[in-house]
Amino acid sequence: MEKKQILLTNDDGIRSPGLWAAAAALSEIGYVHVAAPREQSSGAGRSLPSTSDGRIQLEHVTVNGKTWEVYAVGGTPAQAVLHAALEILPRIPDLVVSGINYGENVGSGITVSGTVGAAMEGASLGVPALAVSLETLQEHHLSYSTEVDFSTAAYFTAYFARWLLEKPLPPDVHLLKVEVPKSATRETPWHVTRQSMQRYFEPVRPQRGDWSQPGTVGYKRSDEVLNSEPGSDVHALVVKRQVSVTPLSLDLTSRVDLDLLERLIKENC
Repeated sequence: MEKKQILLTNDDGIRSPGLWAAAAALSEIGYVHVAAPREQSSGAGRSLPSTSDGRIQLEHVTVNGKTWEVYAVGGTPAQAVLHAALEILPRIPDLVVSGINYGENVGSGITVSGTVGAAMEGASLGVPALAVSLETLQEHHLSYSTEVDFSTAAYFTAYFARWLLEKPLPPDVHLLKVEVPKSATRETPWHVTRQSMQRYFEPVRPQRGDWSQPGTVGYKRSDEVLNSEPGSDVHALVVKRQVSVTPLSLDLTSRVDLDLLERLIKENC
C-alpha cells in the first residue's frame, strides 16, 4: 500500500526545531514532504503578498541522524503550501500539517497566525489540515530556542494526524487547531473546544520619539485570560491546562438568520 503523503510546513521558518519535531513524529505514519518559509513568517496569517519572490531552495537538514531533503520557499506559510502543492509534491497530499509553532494561537487573533493560515490554505485545496501550536514564553515566540521541549506537542501532532488520515472530517469542519500547554505530558487530557471570541494577545503601542522613527505594534497577553469562557480554546489552555482541539471552518459567514438581517437592513435604508 502506498504511504500517505503528508505536507508539513510552519510559520517559524525552515530551520525551526518545532518543525523538525513534527517531521520526526509524522514520519512514523506517512511520507513527509517539508516545504516551509525561508524566513521567519510569524503573523503572516493566510496572506499571499505580491512582494514574495517565490524562489524554492532545495536544502538538506539532518535530524536525529536522518538527512531530509527539504524546500525553503521565499514566501509566506500559505504560499509555501501552494508552491508545494503546485510544483514540489508529486501529487496533492493526503494531509497538510502546519507547526509545531513557538507560541499559542488562541482566541480572536487566530487569523493573524501564519500557522493557522497555512492550514487554512491547505484546507482550501480540499485537503484535511492540522495546525499545531505549543504554549511558550513570549520571549521564545520568534526564537529557535532549544529550551523549548516539543516532544509532547509532537506526540499530539501525530495522534491527530493519524486520525485525520483515517477518518473523513464531519461536514463544515475543514481543519483542526490544536493547542498544547507547555506543562502537558502525553497523559494530559484533550478536549474539543470552540474558538474564543476573547482577545488573547493585546496590542502594545510602539515606543518611539516621533513617527519618522521605526516602530512596530507589540503585544502582550491579556490580563483577562483567566476569565475566559468555559468550553473555549483559551479556557482549556490557560485555566484547565489541557490540550485544546478546535474544529475550524472556511465558512466565515455569521450564524445570524440571513433573511432576518436582510429585512432589518431594508427596513432602515
